[in-house]
Amino acid sequence: MSYRSDRRDFLKSSTAALAGATLPYWFTSTSNLALGRQTVNSRPVLGCVGTGDRWNAVGPNAMEFSDCVAVCDVDREHVEKARNRVRDIQSKKGISGDPEMYEDYRKLLDRKDIDVVTIVTTDHWHSKIAIEAMQAGKDVYCEKPLTLTILEGKQIIKVLNETKRVFQVGTQQRSEMSANDGKIQNQFLKAVAIARSGRLGKIKKVTCGINRAEVSGAIPVADIPPQLNWEMWLGQAPLTEYRQGGFGNNKHYPESRTHYEFRWWYEYSGGKMTDWGAHHVDVGMWALGMDNSGPISVEGTAEHPVPFENGMPTVSDRYNVATKFDVTARFENGAEMLITSEGDNGVLIEGTEGRIFVNRGKLTGAPVEELAKNPLPETLLRDLYKGKDPKGGRNAHMANFFDCVQDRGLPVSDVYSHHRAMTTCHLANIAIRLGRKIEWDPKTEQIINDKDAAKWITREQRKGYEINISV
Repeated sequence: MSYRSDRRDFLKSSTAALAGATLPYWFTSTSNLALGRQTVNSRPVLGCVGTGDRWNAVGPNAMEFSDCVAVCDVDREHVEKARNRVRDIQSKKGISGDPEMYEDYRKLLDRKDIDVVTIVTTDHWHSKIAIEAMQAGKDVYCEKPLTLTILEGKQIIKVLNETKRVFQVGTQQRSEMSANDGKIQNQFLKAVAIARSGRLGKIKKVTCGINRAEVSGAIPVADIPPQLNWEMWLGQAPLTEYRQGGFGNNKHYPESRTHYEFRWWYEYSGGKMTDWGAHHVDVGMWALGMDNSGPISVEGTAEHPVPFENGMPTVSDRYNVATKFDVTARFENGAEMLITSEGDNGVLIEGTEGRIFVNRGKLTGAPVEELAKNPLPETLLRDLYKGKDPKGGRNAHMANFFDCVQDRGLPVSDVYSHHRAMTTCHLANIAIRLGRKIEWDPKTEQIINDKDAAKWITREQRKGYEINISV
């Protein structure tokens, strides 16, 4: 089907409806073309790779600013549900017909009509699909954590610099979280601004509380669900049996190697260290002014639910990521970051003259109370938000992405800073898996004085699923 033709027909038949308040704020009538704004007829064309549970927020959010023509997933049930939801959403805008369904993401990327892709797959697929999407000329919105290894981050940055695409990472805390009472908008941005403005004095310590990971009992080998392409789901990870048991800690998903539960296996994720670290470590690095640098050493302790040998789990029938951990990253300026599974979920920022605590429900501390009399300069908030006005509220992160698709600017959750935050998380996992201190050179981005540990910036990828980018 031709969705570009559909949009023309839609404009003819539904002009009045399109003129309503439901339009994204930067899509205006053709009378505003002199201002450099886009018309409805030039809405970006969207393709969605990965349509599981998390996509139900990301995909519909993207469709507030674009029209979806294709959905892709290796699970047929997921892709069919996404097709139906896209049809329902777009029918309300006067666009008829179903998006095309794909199992292989490469067929979606081959489509020349697609301008933008969302990537909402399991973590171990993010980097390869994102790289190939950029090479295919697409702008990318990819969920966090972006990478499985440090090398993948370097590879993504190389391709991003070569292709000049717009790339937003789905760390929504940089844009749109608000306190439970609805009175505080952009509290993570405000916390960073307080720290970067000097109101806490010299920042000495940041503590990132990211909670413990889930555990499981022995999960039995099970038949591969008929709707799932298990071999392709595994991708770069080693071939292994499909395992699925009963419902454990998660009432929505059975214990398994796939779908939501993938995050408790080192083969496909980094556990809580990358799952929540992608949010809170990112904020901590931002507050420290280290969002384009990194630590000089990382060390800590952890408890794993299975035995390990040379950093690798020796048992394959149950979750294996760290369940409890305390890791300290030290920086050249003397500041340190504690990443812990204990205490409150959130980020505690401590300086020589004060401290604040921020999470998705609150922003507290004496320096916060002082904002009533001495508000933060709007120029500082704007600078931290990459030169754009931070609007906050629902879907602000996606709006920021599509603003940048329009003006080719740098999104607030850019790949460069996200790579640095994820590097800290990956180094933390290397340290606790090997059980020793890791020394890091943030300028050369190399592990130093430990040849065996240095090998861990990458990992072997299964034949046919390699990322062949030299850096």
